[in-house]
Amino acid sequence: MAYPERTTSSSWALAIVQALELEGLDCSALFAQIGLDYAILGNPDARIAQDQMTRLWSLAVQVSGNPAIGLNMARVVRPAHFNVVGFALLSSTNLREGLSRLVRYQRIIGEASDMSLKQSPGSYTLELHIHGDTVPAPRQSHDAALAYLLAFLRWMTGSPIAPLRVGLAYDQPVDTAAYVALFQCPLVFGTTHYSMEFSRSVMESRLATGNVTLAQMHDQFAGDYLARFEQTRVTHQARQVLCRLLPQGEPKRQAVASALSMSTRTLQRRLQEEQTSFQHLLDETRQELAMQLLRQRRLTLLEVAYLLGFADPSNFFRAFKRWFGMPPGLYREQHLDRKTPGLYNSEDSA
Repeated sequence: MAYPERTTSSSWALAIVQALELEGLDCSALFAQIGLDYAILGNPDARIAQDQMTRLWSLAVQVSGNPAIGLNMARVVRPAHFNVVGFALLSSTNLREGLSRLVRYQRIIGEASDMSLKQSPGSYTLELHIHGDTVPAPRQSHDAALAYLLAFLRWMTGSPIAPLRVGLAYDQPVDTAAYVALFQCPLVFGTTHYSMEFSRSVMESRLATGNVTLAQMHDQFAGDYLARFEQTRVTHQARQVLCRLLPQGEPKRQAVASALSMSTRTLQRRLQEEQTSFQHLLDETRQELAMQLLRQRRLTLLEVAYLLGFADPSNFFRAFKRWFGMPPGLYREQHLDRKTPGLYNSEDSA
């Protein structure tokens, strides 16, 4: 069964193009190389397939030779890049309220991203993961999102605010100078999630641009846009919920339906209308996440199994062989170089 491909707003794609052009790249040529019409960037209502954006990042890194190219996004800040969501952020009373709106409406910007805002006694942490579609999202897309968001928050506040920490879910690069210069805070590499943590004082300070009336108006615009956009996108919403619930164990239909504010019968009907089923969607989501998690060097196979919601790792190994025709340890060997000592653990041969 096929499901609709996930897409990215052309407004966000335009920001990416502007960031790549700062590197001296000819993006019209890059678009042609991956089979995209460069003119699509002139249509703010257009959507671009997520996998095409992934290919654009990969090609940009290849041509530029700069794996930190995503950080260029901090230099091209404009509210319109976030579509209507940018103006909703601007009219928020404080950054906490603004980031809550970003979490609520982020699918307008890109369907493949999953965001959450978590509160602790002294701080707030925004967690981000871009799942990709059929191709795993590259680290540069995560770098770009975090860099752009931090620059946007600094622009909104008129202050050089710095996070308490930034978490990046990949191995520490040899050269971290660009990261240190941008984020200006402790960097933690090899984390489970991409994240930025801010103090409560920063997040709860009143914004000069805050306007309750405008915020309500922009909420209406964003809500209407999302409602139209999501009429046939229950598949994507359910996949995002599954991604959040899987580390807690295998999600049940009722839990996913409740998260989407619908009955299990309605969820089943909407998925059937989109030519898929709950079980098929669960299987597809696990396959996709398995490919991404196995590329993270620090995770053992047992940890991958649990993050995919398998209470019994042997069920994961059997499922993986069914999906890919090989055990997960062999898949990892074929997709990671073995130059890093201590990469594999005892269960990796399973």
